[in-house]
Amino acid sequence: MPHCGRKGLPHWRRGTQEADISSPPTRRRKKPKFGDTRQLFAALRENLATGTASLADFAKLIAEGLVANGAVIYITRPGEILELAATYGLNVSAVGRTKLRVGEGIVGLAAASGDIQNLPDVQNHPRYVYRAETGEENMASMLAVPVKRAGRTLGVIAVMSREVRTYAPVEVESLATVAMLLAEILSRAGASDVGEEGFSETLPRRYAGHVLSSGIARGQVLAYGAAAPIANLLTEDTEAELKRLEDAVEEANKTLDGLITANIPGGNASRDVLDAYRMVAQSSGWLTQVRAAISDGLTAETAVDKIARQLRERMRRVADPYLRERLADIEDMVNRLMVALGGMAPKPERADGMVLIVRRLGPADLLDWHTRGIAGIAIEEASASGHAAILARALSIPALQVERGAVEAAVEGELALLDAEEGTLVLRPEPEVIQVYDHALAARNERAAALANYRDVPAITKDGTEMTLMLNVGLALELDQLDRTGADGIGLYRTEIAALAAGGIPDVAGQAAEYGKVMDRANGRPVQFRTLDLGADKLLPGETAQTEENPAMGWRSLRIGLDRPAILRRQLRALLLGAQGRPLKVMFPMVATVEEFRAARDLLEAEAGRIRPTPERLEAGTMLEVPSLLFQLPGLLAEADFISVGTNDLMQFLFAADRGTPELADRYDTLSAPVLEMLEKLVTYCQEAGIPLSVCGEAAGRPLDALAFAALGVTTLSMSGGAILPVKAMLVEADLNALRPVLRELRRAGAAGGSIREPLAVWAREHNLAI
Repeated sequence: MPHCGRKGLPHWRRGTQEADISSPPTRRRKKPKFGDTRQLFAALRENLATGTASLADFAKLIAEGLVANGAVIYITRPGEILELAATYGLNVSAVGRTKLRVGEGIVGLAAASGDIQNLPDVQNHPRYVYRAETGEENMASMLAVPVKRAGRTLGVIAVMSREVRTYAPVEVESLATVAMLLAEILSRAGASDVGEEGFSETLPRRYAGHVLSSGIARGQVLAYGAAAPIANLLTEDTEAELKRLEDAVEEANKTLDGLITANIPGGNASRDVLDAYRMVAQSSGWLTQVRAAISDGLTAETAVDKIARQLRERMRRVADPYLRERLADIEDMVNRLMVALGGMAPKPERADGMVLIVRRLGPADLLDWHTRGIAGIAIEEASASGHAAILARALSIPALQVERGAVEAAVEGELALLDAEEGTLVLRPEPEVIQVYDHALAARNERAAALANYRDVPAITKDGTEMTLMLNVGLALELDQLDRTGADGIGLYRTEIAALAAGGIPDVAGQAAEYGKVMDRANGRPVQFRTLDLGADKLLPGETAQTEENPAMGWRSLRIGLDRPAILRRQLRALLLGAQGRPLKVMFPMVATVEEFRAARDLLEAEAGRIRPTPERLEAGTMLEVPSLLFQLPGLLAEADFISVGTNDLMQFLFAADRGTPELADRYDTLSAPVLEMLEKLVTYCQEAGIPLSVCGEAAGRPLDALAFAALGVTTLSMSGGAILPVKAMLVEADLNALRPVLRELRRAGAAGGSIREPLAVWAREHNLAI
């Protein structure tokens, strides 16, 4: 078996014709018959039906079915050891004697990585190792597939050939399917999960994470999504299994329809995301593959499981986080099909106060769990722009994207603490940690109750400064936050989020309907629509990322709109139609020159001349995100009707610090001399020109930052819904006249570029301001 240090050139490489006594009688090797999959499964089904087939029989059938010279089956043992359990074509005496550590050799590599190894010249692979007792030295090529069950590796199955060759995709798929069948056998044979030794299910485990939706949750673990052992893996009656699949699809559709129309919080507004999910989850491509697998002799649930595994493996290698997120939509549908087919236990009727821990989560599933009372969610594979994250924020469910391994470590019913403020998941926490979080939860609940009292309080500081607090949203289902927070309007409506959720840019009528709905829900409150901010990390399905070294500074946002004016014109037309004569504010992102803004505004005015009724008032503004605009302010202020500072992008461009790089996350601060100096001058310019200015982004939603911005003269802030009340509570209790001289002194002391955050926080606490 390809294992340890090199043993020189094997017989076949030295050009000899020596016989291998451990191999079956040699015969002229034929090219593999790619149409034999069904016959292979039929042979396996016949042997399994007797109940007497051994692992050695299994290895023989596989070798013969794939026209291989040898086959081996390794089983995991405690201590992350792989033990040779069966062989065909190699020395039978090596069974039980040959052992590898996980990660050792090609077999160990397959077990450790969970990836299929398809190697045409295995003995020259850098991870190749050699075990003399196996008699493997005349084997040239190898296909090794990990055997997994419920996401855990139980062993490895491999076939080998004396011929230098790469195994064809149909052979890889066949062996992957065999690995599924083998998983149940290895489980009964006493295979240990990889990594079991040294792992205690009683010790606390901590997992770092990225916040998808802020909040804190404490509750029992609910790990959901692992399929139950499949009783019948193979079938003779493919027609009956195809019928079972179609019935399951119909049943899954019914449950989804019921969920969409259910009278739940945000239910009607959630239709946009769920309809987009349905388009992806029920696309014909993957279901066609399921039907083909059934035709090869697999039962319906085995076929669904097989294709789902293949999709997971492929999508795991996709770099783009948005495209990877689409796997969650499909996996959501997979779970619904498996429940309908009896291959997975249905969800519990209630999950009140529980913390859901899953690998992936689609929007329909999240909404379903929400109705069952889930308190928080930890997801191994998710992104902040994905469907699940969007819905979690809209429904105010604490959610984290956590490190891999959390699902395996989670034990059903045990306690978990999910901190979606600091970004931590704690499994089986110590009593003192529980006590700390209990105090934090109690304090948070008290704080939330106190903040709720500010909902209808005018945002006016103690010195009489009137503030305007606006929402940043991207979907119609988030508009409930307008009334829940008492926001003054929408300072940023991200039009690209609905396009990303729908998997494409809707036509003019579809966009107009969306924008009209937003204005209806705003009920007279102002809405600033940002035109499509696509490119960089926000790609529509089917689009290919540009080969740019710095995509955040590349071909994106307005640059795409100006280079493809038809797209921008259609959106501007939709905005004008959706307004139906009401006042309309359109904001252009990623503007680097006044000329670009003027070109965009000209397109808007040209479309406005063709649309009736024309808006009562039409305003065109810009996001100020690119520092070059700061040196063109007189020209910009002569053209723009309003300006919104986009702190997220402006900070990364101002400090040349990618906001997605963890090492730079805390190095540069909005409360530092360069940012505050820039903002103060911008306020002065805008006041003199009579142009409204707002600050938008994460910084605007941090109470301490908001306080400093207000002291500099910024009176409009736009932020996420969860930040409105904490910021308002800070501002209405603050006396800006008392703060301004202190702020000047702090800025003078930090003129070298350092942050004034800490001394400003001290001042705020001394004045009883909650930060």
